[in-house]
Amino acid sequence: MRPFQFHTPNTFEEAFEMATSKTAYLAGGTNQVDLMKKHIATPENVINLKNVSTNTIETTNDGIRLGAGSTNNEVANHPQILQHYPLVSKAILAGASPQIRNMATTGGNLLQRTRCPYFYDTALPCNKRDPGSGCSALKGNQRMSAIIGYSSKCVAVHPSDFCVALVALDAEVETTQSDGTSKTTTFEDFHRLPGENPEKDTNLPENALITSVFVPKNAFGNNIAYVKIRERDSYAFALVSVAAALEIRNGTIEVARLASGGVAHKPWRWKNAENYLKNKSATLENFEAAAKLVLSETEPLAHNSFKTGLLEGAIITALSQAADNTLETKW
Repeated sequence: MRPFQFHTPNTFEEAFEMATSKTAYLAGGTNQVDLMKKHIATPENVINLKNVSTNTIETTNDGIRLGAGSTNNEVANHPQILQHYPLVSKAILAGASPQIRNMATTGGNLLQRTRCPYFYDTALPCNKRDPGSGCSALKGNQRMSAIIGYSSKCVAVHPSDFCVALVALDAEVETTQSDGTSKTTTFEDFHRLPGENPEKDTNLPENALITSVFVPKNAFGNNIAYVKIRERDSYAFALVSVAAALEIRNGTIEVARLASGGVAHKPWRWKNAENYLKNKSATLENFEAAAKLVLSETEPLAHNSFKTGLLEGAIITALSQAADNTLETKW
């Protein structure tokens, strides 16, 4: 790790004043410190946001607001989250380890780098690490790579489980700019697809910091599920994951939310499948049809077509669990 200056401001104003063109902000540090150890990130100044970001979790009339400094475990185990937003808790607890969840923050989780193994191998080209150098994964190991939304510049997938639940629940990201103004961005628009600039993971405004994430009230109740398929039982990123949330009345789906991780450069919403399920009966046949619709949108790479089979099974399973079906799922 290269030498750097370490600062701990007490206000957003101080944090912005300390920033230079070679500044890194430190939240929980579970991703940022790794990048610095591997000389992928080489900031001259590191600004610790511990005294700036709040860990307050506040219930409002319209939903719940998660302070950017709240840790993943604080969110996952909060009584209001467990009672009214259980999908958030299930997704968080499916990721990382207890030690990491004790350190990782809400704001930091959103800003972790979308990456693949080649991102960390500085001996090989990576457009995310060195724009214009090329994408090693295009002709290399694509096992973990994207099956939708990728470009010739990057095929990496977003690693967060937390973010999959947040995009499914129509969350919003609240930020503060250096001029003191605030901005709200829909969660779906916060993360970017790689396009021609894969080095840019998010649409976080320049000279801005995340202050909170707002999750609106919903009527999903306990009709939620989070299914994660990975290569080992713990401490592994998803090969594919599925967040499902259903609003059901008299056996009919009135509202459906379906999102995935491990498939794209950003947490991915399957809106065509959501629209298909609306006003349909909560049956295995309809869940299978929704899964087929999802698969029709994917474009696997040469060596990761196995992901589509995993995704199909995960969608059917998640929707069945969300509807509290006891029908046998296909694996």
